[in-house]
Amino acid sequence: MKRLDRSNHVGHRLRVLNNMIRRHVDNSCTKKQIDDITGTNGWIIAYMARNADRPVYQRDIEREFGITRSTTSKVIILMEKKGFIVRENAAHDARLRELKLTERSLELVSMMDENAVRTEKKLTDGFTPEELATLRGYIDRMVANMEKE
Repeated sequence: MKRLDRSNHVGHRLRVLNNMIRRHVDNSCTKKQIDDITGTNGWIIAYMARNADRPVYQRDIEREFGITRSTTSKVIILMEKKGFIVRENAAHDARLRELKLTERSLELVSMMDENAVRTEKKLTDGFTPEELATLRGYIDRMVANMEKE
């Protein structure tokens, strides 16, 4: 029985590309500098950076990541000990403690953003804006196809 050659299947090619992107990121100098951030801490720091235009509280972290109050509290305490965040009393309500990124975290966010820009530039080198728009459309369509039951 002849086996089907899947090496040219879109899913296979996307998997190969994903592995190459992961390897590129893992070997970057930025990755080595931010290795002390655990996955959860990194996600929280990125969330807080994206929402820097408004106050962020513990309940926002709970809602965003679907974690319990006690788990969130433990994570926040550890992040504070590691120097990633500080808690300050909210000006409008003394019962609330606003979470703020430290200078250390802001530097890490900057490094992560720079690495993302470098990776995107490497991925899209040689593509015209029209080709990129078409590619994004194809990817969005594939995502929508996969989300269908």
